Amino acid sequence: MSPPQFAAIPDLVLGNLAGRPEADWHRAPPGKWTPAQIVHHLAISLETSARTFDQRRGKPPMRRRPRTMRERVGFLLIMRIGWMPSGREAPELTRPAERPDARAVERQLRDGVARFLTLERELLPARRDDLFVKNPALGDLTLPEWIRFHIRHCAHHARQIHARLAS
Repeated sequence: MSPPQFAAIPDLVLGNLAGRPEADWHRAPPGKWTPAQIVHHLAISLETSARTFDQRRGKPPMRRRPRTMRERVGFLLIMRIGWMPSGREAPELTRPAERPDARAVERQLRDGVARFLTLERELLPARRDDLFVKNPALGDLTLPEWIRFHIRHCAHHARQIHARLAS
C-alpha cells in the first residue's frame, strides 16, 4: 500500500494555488517555470510513468537492468536520502507547455495520482518485484519505487510553487 503522502500529492502541489487568480498560476521569475508549468510537468511525469506500467502489465516477469554509476548515485540521493537536486533539466518528454491551462493541468495531476492508486490496487503485490519502468535519472524502478519517487519529486516542486507565490 502506498504511503499516505502519495494520495495527498494533489493537496501538497495545488494547496498554495487554491483560490488564487489565474494570473498567479502564470507568474515566475525570468527563466523559471510558472506554477502552472510546474503542475503540468508533474502531471506529465505521473501520467507517463503510469501509462507505461499499464502498457507493461501483461508482460512476463522482468529483471532490473544494472544501474550506471550515475543512476546509483541518483538513487541514493533521491530515493534513500530524500534530496532532490535543483537545476537539472527536465527530460524532454516531461517539459511543460509554454502557458498550460490551469484547470486542465490540475485535473491531469489529480488523474495521474488516481491512475497510480488504481495500478497499485491491480498490480501489487503480485508484480511488486518484476515489473519495471525506466526513470531517466535513476534507472529501472518498480511501481512502489515510482510512488516514492513521485512523492519526493512533487514535494520538491511544491516548495518551488510556494516560493513563486510568496515573491
